[in-house]
Formats: sequence, structure tokens, C-alpha cells
Amino acid sequence: MSDSVNNQLLSTPQDFNFGPGEENALLLDCGRKLYEVNLRYEVYGKLSAKKDNAILIHHALTGDAHVAGKHSPEDRKPGWWDEMVGPGKFIDTDKYFVICSNVIGGCSGSTGPRSIDPATGKLYNLDFPVVTIADMVRAQKRLIDHLGIEKLLAVVGGSMGGMQSLEWGRLYPDMVKSVIAIATTSQLGSQSIAFNWVGSQAIRSDINFNNGEYTVNPEHGLATARMLAHITYLSDESMSRKFGRNLQDAESYSFAFKRDFAVESYLEYQGQRFVERFDANSYLYITRAIDYYDLANGGDLAEAMKSYKADLLVVSFSSDWLFTTAQSEVIVKAALANDLNCSFCEIESSYGHDAFLLEVDRLGALIRDFLHNQQEEF
Repeated sequence: MSDSVNNQLLSTPQDFNFGPGEENALLLDCGRKLYEVNLRYEVYGKLSAKKDNAILIHHALTGDAHVAGKHSPEDRKPGWWDEMVGPGKFIDTDKYFVICSNVIGGCSGSTGPRSIDPATGKLYNLDFPVVTIADMVRAQKRLIDHLGIEKLLAVVGGSMGGMQSLEWGRLYPDMVKSVIAIATTSQLGSQSIAFNWVGSQAIRSDINFNNGEYTVNPEHGLATARMLAHITYLSDESMSRKFGRNLQDAESYSFAFKRDFAVESYLEYQGQRFVERFDANSYLYITRAIDYYDLANGGDLAEAMKSYKADLLVVSFSSDWLFTTAQSEVIVKAALANDLNCSFCEIESSYGHDAFLLEVDRLGALIRDFLHNQQEEF
């Protein structure tokens, strides 16, 4: 639920549990089933009488359901896309009913490896089944059914969130009016898989990891994985502008293996902040889901998108070397091959992959106008 106090958007996390029993189990791509699945989610705005104004937003790799506003007036930090979502903002919660849920496999309230396995009464840890992007979407579909929504005006996401949005259009073509895919790809390439593998190796090599049965979060390995990933979110230009070769605390080199450079200190700070809020096992599972992601399922993308009925808005950023403009263009070409209504824009930006969180005004204007047209048609 959401409300506002003194023009501040407030939201309350909610839980949707699939319930016990075989009939409520979630069948996964790996062949296993998840029982008594819980999804943590938040909603903003009001669902219209015709239920035609619902927008499902998907979070990226380490995001969560808290997309906008605050949980209480005392919170220091709002949701991760607060500049985009809210009353009078680009995704206007005075007009739209916005939903965002934590993915399964995560660690922010939805069922994941640090949840209790109902069969054993113990933490799943590495006994948790490997999940895919499609599994995440199937779980979200249960939530949308639970909310009584027959068709979503739009599904929206950046990075891993864009993968989920694209998957929605493939799996449930009759339930999606439009797909907004931002800074994303139709399949993970070998370079990105390689980065994820190094990160997972750092976590699993941590002295505290204990084959996933840790009692203390393996902070060193998780922080290292985060530092490596964080580099891929930036661009050379943005890092040079922000840090250059600036020294952190001294006027000359230490001639020792200390944090001499400002960029080194920045990465350590990012790693430490991350381990305070994220779980190591969840990081392994979610990055593996991204590794496996391939919208075409090993075949031709245009053929895989033949089931699509949704209009698309695809957005890339010029300095994003993680998910490049060329990868977005592959999606656009497949959509056009199926005579789908598809709009594409590359936004000039020096922020790298993080631009989908930082270029709010230019990206927001595109999304606002696209949604307006979609609602007019709907």
C-alpha cells in the first residue's frame, strides 16, 4: 500500500504467499518445484475501476521492491527509482497503479536461498534450486493474478529488470500492452558471464563461505564480487572525470599496498556498503539466472518473438559497455521482423550502464510520453 504525508510518498511492503500444497507449488525450469513461495512487493497509486492503469516495474540485479518513496517519514533514503516514480513524476502514481516485487532467489523478502525450506525446517542455502529469469516472471504472474489484473499497461525494467520485462512479453503476450526495456540485452554474452564467474569464485573462495552454510556473511568475497561488478556499471569517461589518478589521503604514493588512489577507496566503500544489505548466496543465484538468460532459448530471436503482441520501447545509452546499443538493436530488429510497434532511442550519456538510474530527465521524458500514448490506446 502507498500513501502520502506532507507530499512525501510512503509505501508499506506486503507479502503474497502462494500457499501450501502441490497445487500451489511453482514448477521451475530446472525441473524442481518451490513450495510455499512468498513474494515481497510494494504498490503505489490506485488501481482504476477498469483495472487498465497497472504498471509492473522490475528491479535490477541487487535492487528490491522498494522502488519509490519511503517506508516512514524518518527514512533517510527513498526507493531506488524515486526520481522516476511518484505523484506528478514521469511514472505518475496519480495516474498509474505501480507494482514492484522482489525476485525469487533474492534476499529482500521473497523466497530465496536464505529462506526456510518447508520440507526440512532449515535454511535452503545451496539446496535452493537454481532459478531463471523466466521463473522469476512466472512467480510475478501469480502476484498479478492475485491482484485481479488481467492485463498490464506496461512492464518496465532496466538491466536485469529489462530481461524480466522482455520475458513477460514472450511468456504472457495477452497480459501485456507494452514493454519498456532499458539498458538490457536479449541474452548474456560471454564477457558478462565471465565477470559473473569471477565474482562467484570470489564469494565461494571466502574463508567464511563454508559451502554456503555460513553463519557469518562471507564479506570479503561478496565485497570483492561487488567491486568487480561495480566497475562494469561505470564508464571510463565517468571514472576519469570523477577520480582520475587522484590520491586518497596523501600527497605522494605510499610505496605499499594501501589505498593510494581515490578510486580504490571508492570501490572498497561500495563493497562494504553492499555486504551490509545483501546475501552472498542470493548473489550467486541471481547472477546465475542472468547467465542463463536467453530470450531466444538458443534459437532465432525473431522466431522467439513471434508470440509477442506488445508494443516496445527499447532504450540504450551510448557509454554502456555492459549492455551495448548494438545489443539493444538486436532486440529492435527482431521486433520489427515481426511487424511489432517498436520505438528505439540511444541516449548520449557518459554514465555507462548506471545511466538508466542517473539520466532521469531524458529517460523519464521518453517513458512518460510512451506511457501516455499506450494509455490512450488502451
